[in-house]
Amino acid sequence: MQPEDYSPEMAIQWNDRIMELAVEKDGLLTLNGVRTEAIAFTAAHNALNAIHPVYETYHFSGSLPDANPSAAVAQALYEVTAASFPDQQEQIRGWLGEVLDTIPEGAAREAGIQMGKEAAKALLEMRQADQWNGEAEYTWHPMAPGVYAEFNEHSGTPEGFVFGAGWARAEPFLLESPDQFRSPPPPDIASDAYTAAFNEVKSVGSESSDTRTKDQAHLAMWWKDFVENSHNRLARQLVAAEGLNLWETVRSMALLNMTVYDAYVNVFDNKFHYNHWRPYTAIRWAANDENPDTEPDEEWNNLHRHTYAFPSYPSAHGSASSAAMRVLSETLGTGDDYAFTMRTVQVDSAGPFSGKMTMDPPVRSFSSFTEAGLEAAMSRVYLGIHFRYDSEEGHRLGNAIGDYANDNFLRPLPR
Repeated sequence: MQPEDYSPEMAIQWNDRIMELAVEKDGLLTLNGVRTEAIAFTAAHNALNAIHPVYETYHFSGSLPDANPSAAVAQALYEVTAASFPDQQEQIRGWLGEVLDTIPEGAAREAGIQMGKEAAKALLEMRQADQWNGEAEYTWHPMAPGVYAEFNEHSGTPEGFVFGAGWARAEPFLLESPDQFRSPPPPDIASDAYTAAFNEVKSVGSESSDTRTKDQAHLAMWWKDFVENSHNRLARQLVAAEGLNLWETVRSMALLNMTVYDAYVNVFDNKFHYNHWRPYTAIRWAANDENPDTEPDEEWNNLHRHTYAFPSYPSAHGSASSAAMRVLSETLGTGDDYAFTMRTVQVDSAGPFSGKMTMDPPVRSFSSFTEAGLEAAMSRVYLGIHFRYDSEEGHRLGNAIGDYANDNFLRPLPR
């Protein structure tokens, strides 16, 4: 049988199940969910291409042409998922049984199981000390123009808490180092560019804005879902719509999640390198920013009355979303100019643990992947948590990371 003879249904379902486990475990407030998706699907990709080579593998060599591909994928996904969620062993083992029960017993099934185990073991060992959950010391700086400052009353976090410093020190999958793509500095606080960005977010990002349109308010809230959740959901939808086979689907999900993971690592490295303040601080403290063209508003609040507790520049959401869209445009085989509708039913009403709100409507439509990535980035301006230059640089940075992933990893083999 050829790759086109193998359905991706099992891989699509497993991708969804991993996300459900991750949401249940930590609300996606750690890298565990996207890391699990990345390792699991990259291991499955390696196993598939050791059986029937279609794409380059990722740090793996092997050949077992007589193995059953479905058994290999299921076993690889099982091994990684079980390692990431040890408290859910019985449930995850049941998922494996569902797949293996559909495959006739015999040498091919056993060889597939063995290949899946080997591919998963190699990648789990490789990533064992990758510091995905490591911590990094953060030093608070005295209040000064442009410097990130604490606002625990707005973030709802404990005093002295900062989120994501450890993410900047995690080992990437694809990038050579966390700082491989260094963003240029944000605008000087005394510059016209800063003044324009300050006035824009102060107006369109305000809780009581009269310049933000109804559609801008909708997209600001609609895009709040975590990138790994919304973009894996989109990937599941589109691989089915485009009729991708098992090889194509697994590759798409592997490259998507490795790239999103690396985008997070890279953008948080940039964030803590520049340590740039958030609009919430900038607008309330503008009397002290040494820019005569910015007017303070000590009562200012943003659309969802919350600011995430880490530095502003560049936008992590813009970077990870744009990187994900870039990968999807390549791995789906559609190119960038591709019309699609994306669904997000519920988002946090404010910060994490604030309770969910239902989006009405739950869908937004796009004419290209680039358009969607840019809207994701710009949504943070209308939400009132980023300056325009944060979002624009996040979009540019994400595109660069996505292009790097597409150009260098899991590429089609010569026919």
